Amino acid sequence: MEKNWVCIFTTDLVYEAELAKEVLFDHGIQAVTINKKDSNYLFGAIEMYVDRKHVLRAKHLMENFNTPNSPTCE
Repeated sequence: MEKNWVCIFTTDLVYEAELAKEVLFDHGIQAVTINKKDSNYLFGAIEMYVDRKHVLRAKHLMENFNTPNSPTCE
Protein backbone atom coordinates (compact mmCIF):
# COMPACT_ATOMS: atom_id res chain seq x y z
CA MET A 1 0.00 0.00 0.00
CA GLU A 2 1.22 3.48 -0.76
CA LYS A 3 2.37 5.88 1.96
CA ASN A 4 -0.49 8.33 1.40
CA TRP A 5 -3.24 5.93 2.48
CA VAL A 6 -4.60 6.27 6.02
CA CYS A 7 -6.79 3.86 8.00
CA ILE A 8 -10.04 5.59 8.95
CA PHE A 9 -12.41 2.78 9.92
CA THR A 10 -12.34 -0.78 11.23
CA THR A 11 -15.05 -3.37 11.68
CA ASP A 12 -15.35 -7.10 12.13
CA LEU A 13 -18.42 -7.28 9.87
CA VAL A 14 -17.85 -7.72 6.13
CA TYR A 15 -21.21 -6.22 5.15
CA GLU A 16 -20.57 -3.14 7.30
CA ALA A 17 -17.21 -2.58 5.56
CA GLU A 18 -18.88 -2.83 2.15
CA LEU A 19 -21.64 -0.41 3.14
CA ALA A 20 -19.09 2.07 4.49
CA LYS A 21 -17.07 1.77 1.28
CA GLU A 22 -20.23 2.53 -0.74
CA VAL A 23 -20.95 5.61 1.38
CA LEU A 24 -17.47 6.94 0.64
CA PHE A 25 -17.75 6.06 -3.06
CA ASP A 26 -21.08 7.90 -3.27
CA HIS A 27 -19.26 11.00 -1.99
CA GLY A 28 -16.43 10.70 -4.50
CA ILE A 29 -13.86 9.14 -2.15
CA GLN A 30 -12.00 6.03 -3.24
CA ALA A 31 -11.50 3.56 -0.38
CA VAL A 32 -9.60 0.31 -0.05
CA THR A 33 -10.48 -2.41 2.45
CA ILE A 34 -8.02 -4.91 3.84
CA ASN A 35 -9.50 -7.99 5.43
CA LYS A 36 -7.28 -9.07 8.32
CA LYS A 37 -9.76 -11.61 9.66
CA ASP A 38 -8.43 -15.10 10.28
CA SER A 39 -10.32 -17.44 7.95
CA ASN A 40 -10.30 -20.39 10.36
CA TYR A 41 -11.11 -18.74 13.67
CA LEU A 42 -12.90 -15.62 12.40
CA PHE A 43 -11.19 -13.10 14.63
CA GLY A 44 -9.49 -9.92 13.49
CA ALA A 45 -10.74 -6.85 11.69
CA ILE A 46 -11.40 -5.34 8.31
CA GLU A 47 -9.61 -2.02 7.88
CA MET A 48 -10.61 0.75 5.49
CA TYR A 49 -8.06 3.13 4.00
CA VAL A 50 -8.45 6.38 2.06
CA ASP A 51 -5.97 8.78 0.48
CA ARG A 52 -4.56 11.26 2.99
CA LYS A 53 -6.15 14.22 1.17
CA HIS A 54 -9.65 12.80 1.88
CA VAL A 55 -9.11 11.79 5.53
CA LEU A 56 -11.08 14.58 7.23
CA ARG A 57 -14.09 14.27 4.95
CA ALA A 58 -14.03 10.46 5.11
CA LYS A 59 -13.81 10.44 8.93
CA HIS A 60 -16.74 12.83 9.10
CA LEU A 61 -18.80 10.55 6.87
CA MET A 62 -17.82 7.51 8.95
CA GLU A 63 -18.83 9.27 12.19
CA ASN A 64 -22.33 9.61 10.77
CA PHE A 65 -22.28 6.04 9.44
CA ASN A 66 -20.57 4.36 12.38
CA THR A 67 -22.38 2.05 14.75
CA PRO A 68 -21.42 2.23 18.45
CA ASN A 69 -19.43 -1.03 18.29
CA SER A 70 -17.35 -0.12 15.23
CA PRO A 71 -14.12 1.66 16.17
CA THR A 72 -12.25 4.02 13.94
CA CYS A 73 -8.51 3.71 13.40
CA GLU A 74 -6.26 5.77 15.64
